[in-house]
Amino acid sequence: MGNVEPPSTRERICEAALKGFAESGVEATSIRDVATAADVSPGLVQHHFATKDELRSAVNKYVVERAAETFAELPARDSATEILRELGDRVTGWAREYPEGLLYVARLSADEDPAALQIFDALLEITNRQWEQLAETGVLRADLDTDWAALQTIVLILGSALLEGAISRHLPAPWRTPDQLERWNRANAELFRRGFYSKGVD
Repeated sequence: MGNVEPPSTRERICEAALKGFAESGVEATSIRDVATAADVSPGLVQHHFATKDELRSAVNKYVVERAAETFAELPARDSATEILRELGDRVTGWAREYPEGLLYVARLSADEDPAALQIFDALLEITNRQWEQLAETGVLRADLDTDWAALQTIVLILGSALLEGAISRHLPAPWRTPDQLERWNRANAELFRRGFYSKGVD
């Protein structure tokens, strides 16, 4: 097995900033906070990112790139159930691997922050492409409102991230633990399959 490249200093700074922005908000997260979390000096942060706005732009790009990688074109599958499972596994994987990204977009979109809304729009574009692919397979109801199907998918994902604390109070373990994410995946698959697919689709 090949060695995994450690994150670069720039990536570590972006990840630290993303975590801070998600948990405390952009305004409340200082360059010094980011430097401490990334285990570098404030001067090194500013060497890579001259201003906080530049750092934030890099964080936004990072979140969109991770989403694009996760939700790349769906591979061919033999049934609607397998297609849905593939998509559900990708969503669950993103919630597990990039929780700060979800929380960042959810929290700031709720505040109608312009930069976060641009990310929301980019995620919605990715999701729309997924529904278009599903429509091409013929497994969706002919009368399905695909605009809202895409929006409901985003709301379900971001809403779960935003309300993680409240949701976890009603589960036997925190939402982002493997068993609970798998339950969430199965429940979402059942919701979409019964609510969106035509009768008789297995």
